Amino acid sequence: MSDFSERSDGGKSAGAMLAIGELADRIGVPTHVLRYWETRFPQLRPLQRSGRRRYYRTEDVALAERIHHLLHVRGFTVEGARKALSEPNGAARSEAPAPIGVPAANGAQAIPVEALVALRQRLAAALG
Repeated sequence: MSDFSERSDGGKSAGAMLAIGELADRIGVPTHVLRYWETRFPQLRPLQRSGRRRYYRTEDVALAERIHHLLHVRGFTVEGARKALSEPNGAARSEAPAPIGVPAANGAQAIPVEALVALRQRLAAALG
């Protein structure tokens, strides 16, 4: 099975590479943000095929998701995220994310941002 093959249910196989648009949809950022991250995080290096199309491997996808988590969920600056990612022994990975939530409209319990991002991804997958 090639890296670009589709499963019968319309989704990509577990080891498939993602195009820049697919990754952008998956983590909820515009494609230009991913291209910007490539200039700021030297570890993020997708394959570039003909026409300079970008394809993200499994490890690139995991790194982009980690960068998104640090920047958009934990509130790191780009420089802070770069430092966290460069810590030896994955020290940045071992830290549990601080619970950040969005207050509910009626003042009830806060909704964790990660839960909202996961919901957005599930909805996009269902609609897409």
